[in-house]
Amino acid sequence: MSAPTPTPPHPHEPDAPRDLVGIGIGPFNLSLAALAQPLTELDTVFYEQHPAFDWHPGLLIDGARIQVPFLADLVTLADPASPWTFLNYLKARDRLFPFYFAERFHIQRAEYDAYCRWVAGNLPGLHFGHQVDAVRWNPERDVFEVDFTQLDADGEAEALGRSYTRNIVLGVGTEPYIPEPLKPLVEATGVPVIHAADYLAHRESLASAEHVTVIGLGQSGAEIFLDLLRDRPTGREGLHWLGRTEAFAPMEYSKLGLEHFTPDYTRYFHGLAEGVRDRLVTSQWQLHKGIDSDTIAAIHDELYRRTLHGGWPDAVLTPGVRVRTAGRVATTKVELHLEHTEQNTRSRLTTDAVVLATGYRERPLDRILAGLDPYLRRDSRDRPRVDEQFRLAMDPAVTGSLYVQNAERHTHGVGTPDLGLAAWRSATILNTVTGKDPYPLPTRTAFTTFGLEQTAQIPQARQAPVATRLTPLTDAR
Repeated sequence: MSAPTPTPPHPHEPDAPRDLVGIGIGPFNLSLAALAQPLTELDTVFYEQHPAFDWHPGLLIDGARIQVPFLADLVTLADPASPWTFLNYLKARDRLFPFYFAERFHIQRAEYDAYCRWVAGNLPGLHFGHQVDAVRWNPERDVFEVDFTQLDADGEAEALGRSYTRNIVLGVGTEPYIPEPLKPLVEATGVPVIHAADYLAHRESLASAEHVTVIGLGQSGAEIFLDLLRDRPTGREGLHWLGRTEAFAPMEYSKLGLEHFTPDYTRYFHGLAEGVRDRLVTSQWQLHKGIDSDTIAAIHDELYRRTLHGGWPDAVLTPGVRVRTAGRVATTKVELHLEHTEQNTRSRLTTDAVVLATGYRERPLDRILAGLDPYLRRDSRDRPRVDEQFRLAMDPAVTGSLYVQNAERHTHGVGTPDLGLAAWRSATILNTVTGKDPYPLPTRTAFTTFGLEQTAQIPQARQAPVATRLTPLTDAR
């Protein structure tokens, strides 16, 4: 079976306003584009500066799995009948039966990336190699102006363009976070300090390094440490794994704990006071920054295997450690000045290479939204206010709407970057943009009632259809 036949794009006059322009094509805006595709009344276009879909290529390690079930694809939790589901991707690739027998609820990260590439390669209205430079409000026409630069294959400017639109959805994603003490080393040429986002590109050189230090105790740090460990000889591992977290903590994955990633919790969180929301975001780290139990078990199994003939592996795992400062030793080594946060002790570590599994931060919107700054409404910490439908709060003079995806953790909570809420958020945005209900959404999604004033909604059970004629019984074999 081939991919779904995409709907031809709307014929479009250059100066005519579109209904929606998406900026950035990561999984979240790709979800929006996939759900928007059958809504023929919508005129949409999406811009991305990269030449093709690109989702954390440095972390597509063999065997690494995403932390959400395959049902958390781009569309299923809003429209399981969509042609853009993961299951339809498998069918198009003649892989449905192998997947069925594999009995895998959590798919490999590389397979999720391949699925997204399949969707991106078949959807209309996606323009890669287009860098958005500025967004402005045109009060005379009551539309947003989106200025972009079309890039050639080498990433150089080729042509300038402008789109007009009534609605914008920002999905520009996150960027690698580099701790301040290590920024000079990452930015220096020839120094073996990299972020985990670039791990696979440097894997070969890291394998030849005598000693490697991994900083960061989350899932990425665990996967990289395990990958390095498996590739190094017993007794000569030369690995050090450290981070600020007080323990190699498992990710919260109980069934009721996972209800923090439901629309119910997102709505509850949005209704809390700003100060309460800020406190919760920092305290709920184990919901999304821990290590899945399978990876922890695999690391322990690999370390234990290396003790079978006596001795201990040359691998040091130390939680509760922060890097105070860092510098070069001679020209080939890095010296880390460490502090133990509980003992209040300090030491130095000399290593040949450092991998920073220090996570990602929301990409700042100030540059791209500079032209809209006078219209934006901000909270007490100068962050954009975001309403329940994911719209930035703006001056009433702006009659268009600007939505955000994965830039609203401060208003919508820990589920913001979670792939499992992608389809629901995209459907919410499209329902709001159209003013209709093309994607009916559930009124209740969790057994937990998160607030005392919130009345638990119990949807009426759907009645089975009444048979209108008798059907002969068959022998079930």
